[in-house]
Amino acid sequence: MKILRALCTLLAIALLLLAVRALWIRYQVEPVTRDGKVLADIVPIAPDVAGLITDVRVHDNQMVRQGQVLLVIDPSRYTLALQQAQASLGSQRAALGEAMREDRRNRSMANVVASEVIEQGQTKVEQLRMAVAQAVAARDLAQLNLDRTQVKAPVSGEVTNVTLQPGIYLTVGKPALALVDTPSLRVEGYFEETKLQRIHVGDRVSVHLMGVPGEIRGHVDSIASAIEDRERSGDMSKPADVNPAFTWVRLAQRIPVRIAIDDVPKGTRLVPGQTATVVVHSPDKSPGLLPW
Repeated sequence: MKILRALCTLLAIALLLLAVRALWIRYQVEPVTRDGKVLADIVPIAPDVAGLITDVRVHDNQMVRQGQVLLVIDPSRYTLALQQAQASLGSQRAALGEAMREDRRNRSMANVVASEVIEQGQTKVEQLRMAVAQAVAARDLAQLNLDRTQVKAPVSGEVTNVTLQPGIYLTVGKPALALVDTPSLRVEGYFEETKLQRIHVGDRVSVHLMGVPGEIRGHVDSIASAIEDRERSGDMSKPADVNPAFTWVRLAQRIPVRIAIDDVPKGTRLVPGQTATVVVHSPDKSPGLLPW
């Protein structure tokens, strides 16, 4: 009976040690991280002209296509500016036509008209040609400003944080809403530097979202080429400012690894900012770095 109890105790201890070893390998050696995020490129939508909003053509969390009109800024002021630029261009062209006719008449009467008068006429023609060119540029700018009163989607995706209403005044360059570039959806896993030796571009990856059943499959697209050095400050034009304090307990740095998504289970919605567990199925079975 005592032998049986001893054997059961040894078996339990062996199973516990095996479980501890498996967990150690799983979370300290193998390329696995629970620090993963679903990310996407966010495009801030900012108007190129200022004015009052007259029409909002999208609602919050709506899918939009590239080139689709999102909102309209009051075009009245810009329509008048275009009309003024067109009138100025017409006036300059009329003055140029008259100066060219006068110049041709003076040159045809070179034996009567003084050379100084002919040179002045030619100079006037050149000046008016430059004035016409400036007027054309002013007209084109006015047309561009009028076109920009319709704020369009630069990429296809989903608009978010839409709280705009007609009557709100928008300033140039100030973001009015955000557009999620859905084709750029990806997962980024932040792996400890001790695990990078087992991660290679092209390795298969399993992604598990927090609270979402099913497995998202992908592959390693790239590994970050650099991260910020918090122990060093200052700019390039000054000597290095290195922190003189050194802590003996050193935590492994986390390196971003970009994961391209290959397959998403049906019914699974990817939302930028979701937390994910990332498992890299590396073919490298050699011993990894020591888990310092």
